[in-house]
Amino acid sequence: MVKLLIADRDHNERTGIGWLVSSYSIPFDHVLAAGSISKLFDLFEAELPDVICIELDMISKDRWDRFKELVKRYRTKVIVMTAEATFERALQGIELHAFDLWLKPHSPDHIKRVLSLCCKDVSQAKKKQDPSAQSEESSISYRSLFVHQETLDVNYRLMLMQLENPKKLPILLSFLQEYYFHYPPVLLPLSDMIVLVFSCDHISPLEYLKQISNRILIEWEERFSEPISLVLYDSHDPFLSLNEQYRRAKQGLEIRFFKGYRQLSVIEDKVDWVMIDPFLTPSEQREWIQMLNEGDRNKFKQWMYKEFLNMREPYPEPGLLRTRLTSLLAQVRRFMKSFYLDEGLLEARYHQIFETILYNPILYRIVQEFLLFLYEVLDRAATHEEHPRTDVVEQGIQYIEEHFNNPGLNLGDVANHVDRSPAYFSSLLTKKRGISFRQLLTKNRIKKAECLLLETKLSIQDVAEQTGFINANYFSKIFKEQTGITPRSFRDRKKV
Repeated sequence: MVKLLIADRDHNERTGIGWLVSSYSIPFDHVLAAGSISKLFDLFEAELPDVICIELDMISKDRWDRFKELVKRYRTKVIVMTAEATFERALQGIELHAFDLWLKPHSPDHIKRVLSLCCKDVSQAKKKQDPSAQSEESSISYRSLFVHQETLDVNYRLMLMQLENPKKLPILLSFLQEYYFHYPPVLLPLSDMIVLVFSCDHISPLEYLKQISNRILIEWEERFSEPISLVLYDSHDPFLSLNEQYRRAKQGLEIRFFKGYRQLSVIEDKVDWVMIDPFLTPSEQREWIQMLNEGDRNKFKQWMYKEFLNMREPYPEPGLLRTRLTSLLAQVRRFMKSFYLDEGLLEARYHQIFETILYNPILYRIVQEFLLFLYEVLDRAATHEEHPRTDVVEQGIQYIEEHFNNPGLNLGDVANHVDRSPAYFSSLLTKKRGISFRQLLTKNRIKKAECLLLETKLSIQDVAEQTGFINANYFSKIFKEQTGITPRSFRDRKKV
């Protein structure tokens, strides 16, 4: 417990310094005020403050020795204040071994910095004298973070901090080591984040840590431009092991995929992601083909924003959304091929967008980059309209992907769609893709069947019907030929 005493004859000065302490959450437990020398002495001996901010002008010569004696006896840190920048006042500060000397009018930033340093010094000194505090800290280690073990009878809470650029974590660590916590946490730096472990036996954990988190966000952004993400794990079980808390809190870091950086996420339990079918439905494929042919940018923007940027908790699993975005990119890829745009700078941009979808940590950024690339493709396609050579193989593949659920789909249907003979289209397909029509059709059907088996509770018969097989027995036979196991075994194995 650290106490501050503000002694100044000017009421406004006392109030102003007190307000700064409160506003900046400088971690003094008690802030006292004295407007006269008599009140100062009374509070000094009754409360034994750890830090005193005193106006030198209020101490008369006949009281100077007594004040100096009290400071020496109780080893109090003193900050002296004066409106006179004189050598005499400086000597008085030196005589008191003053921590700092403030000339009025005060600088708020300087007051904040000096008081924070004082508070930290006093807290660390008291901590060294408290064996129980040292014992508690020693019980928190990397082992307790990564290996499940029984916790002590202490109410711990975890806060995780992660920067967008892991190489700048040493800057964050230095920032936290200099930061002034009411109840200092144990810092455990990792390769991609910093874990803060708080002992919350004497505080209301959630409200206190929310306050700390928001203050850290504000002060970090005042000093640094590097985006930061904070996760606070607030367990309903106060004695959950640190290892379990860490694993659940780490899951919560992925929420930044939806919320972005510069946010605080509070996790109360395991993160339960919503499972979705990441692949485009036949109707969605047709819609995208139509939009690509029309080249309407507003339609694309509205579709992407509605699909990806209006989500609310509980969120879909981020990996499934990345897969869905790659399915959309595949549609754009086929459109590029049909206009012979899969070369040069645009081809390099395609690979960049693919990498962005897989690895960019923020969904909003992925969508924006995707749309910019899509607009570039549409612009390039518009300049190629004078040379409408289309890739019949890509058109045929699109047709197969849209109609594979039709049990009667055959090579003649596809060849007729692209206005080629069945034999000629078959030879083109084999030459360009190294696969026959029947193999490609079966591949699409099995791929969709695997998704339905994993993501739905449809019967084997229903799965067979929805993927274009004439009956469940034939479906099971082909599925086993392609995957090595039966549909039922495939579904059961994934549940284990």
